Amino acid sequence: MSEKMTIAKALNAAHHQIMNDDPRVIVMGEDIVGGAGLSGKELGGVFGVTAGLAEQFGKSRVIDTPISETAFVGMGVGAAMTGLKPIVEIMFCDFIGVCFDQILNQAAKARFLSNDTIDMPLVIRTTMGAGDGSGAMHSQSLHGLLASVPGLNVVCPSTPADAAGLLKSALMSPTPVIMLEHKGLYGAVGEVDSGLPAVPLGKGRIVREGHDITIVAVAQMMEQAEKAASLLLERGTSVELIDPRTIHPFDADLVLTSLEKTRKLLVVDEGSEFGGFADRVIAAVATGGFQYLRAAPQKLTPPHTPVPYGRQLEEVWLPNSDEIVKKIDEMMYDE
Repeated sequence: MSEKMTIAKALNAAHHQIMNDDPRVIVMGEDIVGGAGLSGKELGGVFGVTAGLAEQFGKSRVIDTPISETAFVGMGVGAAMTGLKPIVEIMFCDFIGVCFDQILNQAAKARFLSNDTIDMPLVIRTTMGAGDGSGAMHSQSLHGLLASVPGLNVVCPSTPADAAGLLKSALMSPTPVIMLEHKGLYGAVGEVDSGLPAVPLGKGRIVREGHDITIVAVAQMMEQAEKAASLLLERGTSVELIDPRTIHPFDADLVLTSLEKTRKLLVVDEGSEFGGFADRVIAAVATGGFQYLRAAPQKLTPPHTPVPYGRQLEEVWLPNSDEIVKKIDEMMYDE
């Protein structure tokens, strides 16, 4: 059995299922309960993902925190070290800068410094992504930066099923996981199995098969890549489209297997143009699949600037399906 639901609803259902199955799971963050809305029910945070949790599981397990990421992320780290399984929500990934010491030096290193005697079943959920006019300090995509920290796993779902499944797998991991949810995808609809099956960390998926070129796209860029792939197919170019799902660990084998067939690669990412996830994918291909390449691997990212606030500038700043088509046209006919 399956049903259609949004990413926000799938995440909410996964929270309810996880907390019902395991009393060690707690949830904390700013406004995750929130004041009563017009309906008289919990708001469940800025995007409504945690609505209903406090009502069902109580405010000893669903904790509204003060506006101090340093404090409540540190609290989550300590809770994980003592045997609880905290899900900590940070409203926007931009605010990770406030608590980076807790993530970089405490959560990421606890297992290593304890000689693997201390597990860190900590999940930090946060949002990423531009496109809604939120400006430079509420719109970044920091998955590449976070994945560069040894001791952290990083995931970026693009479908409701993956959002729920990756959350479940993240809580089963003894290594801390940062889950970045694109703000523009909370309303995206897809089929989700009723059991909300776990999605393994480190395993990407082939969204559509093709034979002329491989595209690797992350989060909302997957929507743009799918539009581009459909346009290109009408013109005779067959795209193999890969969703990595997990930024670290990264499923390089899936990309290399695809590249062995298509011989060409384009990475489309909303993250940093310099030293970001797109560079990580290209580096993996250059070292592990150079013999397959018929042309230099390419990337399409925003320019290396902060996210513009003006809506027209932001629209130009973000990669889109037309730019993907143009880039692939250049790659296909420039051999």
